[in-house]
Amino acid sequence: MRRLILVALAAGLWGPATAAAPVQTRDHYVTVTSRVPAIAGQTVKLYLREKATPAVLANGAGDKVVLFVHGAGTPAEVAFDVPYRDYSWMGYLAAAGYDVFSVDMEGYGRSQRQPQMNDKCNLAPRQQKDFGVSCPQAYPGALTNALSDWHDISAAVDFIGKLRHVRKVNLIGWSQGGPRAGGWAAQHPDRVARLVLLAPAYNRKTRAETPPLPVPGPVFNTQSQKDFIDGWDRQAPCPGQYDPKAAAAIWSEMLASDPVGAKWTPAVRRAPIASSFGWTTDKVKAMTTPTLMVSGINDKQVNPQRVRDFYADLGSPAKVFVDLACSSHNAMWEKNHLLLFKASLEWLDKGTVNGQSRAMLQLGYGK
Repeated sequence: MRRLILVALAAGLWGPATAAAPVQTRDHYVTVTSRVPAIAGQTVKLYLREKATPAVLANGAGDKVVLFVHGAGTPAEVAFDVPYRDYSWMGYLAAAGYDVFSVDMEGYGRSQRQPQMNDKCNLAPRQQKDFGVSCPQAYPGALTNALSDWHDISAAVDFIGKLRHVRKVNLIGWSQGGPRAGGWAAQHPDRVARLVLLAPAYNRKTRAETPPLPVPGPVFNTQSQKDFIDGWDRQAPCPGQYDPKAAAAIWSEMLASDPVGAKWTPAVRRAPIASSFGWTTDKVKAMTTPTLMVSGINDKQVNPQRVRDFYADLGSPAKVFVDLACSSHNAMWEKNHLLLFKASLEWLDKGTVNGQSRAMLQLGYGK
């Protein structure tokens, strides 16, 4: 099932592309046997979005293939393909000649959601109050987990590999996409060329063993527009750090990705509770994949020190840490987004940022 949408880019919009190079968006739905405990063994559909120039869609881009992996709340096509000015990270790389994909994990965005997410009783008591309900939880714990996430990434990479006749892809992850993409790369080093992680949720205390599943706790959570803006405002002290029109475009896409949540009062986007394990310090020390990591100086969701810990622990000899000025957890949606995009492109092209393959750098601070 595919939908083809032509998006004509204005001259110079993405920087690395020519004025004549349009970028197209194509939808794919990938069949996978679920590893989510509540529906294990059932056949479900994962949503993959692809962005590329017409020539790349027709003929491929060789080994210039990227897969974006989202975090704990915002689905991938919303996070990485913002339909406002030059804010689409996917579009930026596609215009530079890459074949760019994003995948929604099960329970997120346009991928298949578990029926337990339709029941407000499966929210935490605090969030139940937002919808005027108070009832016992119907399902005993978190829906998804590291194993089901890695299984979904495997399905996406396998699909891309067959579609584009490639063995390796480049992975880009954000937030919880750190243990998702980074953890998958640690297990499949022969299938990942380079890795880019924005605000990776790395924790030296992550446990190695798989806990009993499902992990006890609420099943899913919600985010209203007020939650979205309040959470952003508390980490945006710089003047003009984000554009309200960009925020409005993102929120509109968020609701479009969740037509059920959009009809609730208040309107919300829903997401499974994420649970992580397995991407431990020992695993990170053993990783050899060339990795760029970026941390916004104002990030209040993933402490920048955690990203510095990741840099210190990472075994790969090719690694760059970027401290991005006037940026929050949502750096790709803010005024310094093009610095982030440019750094990621140089890393994918050359394995360097500002010509360096092993360094701790600052971007956007001026003189």
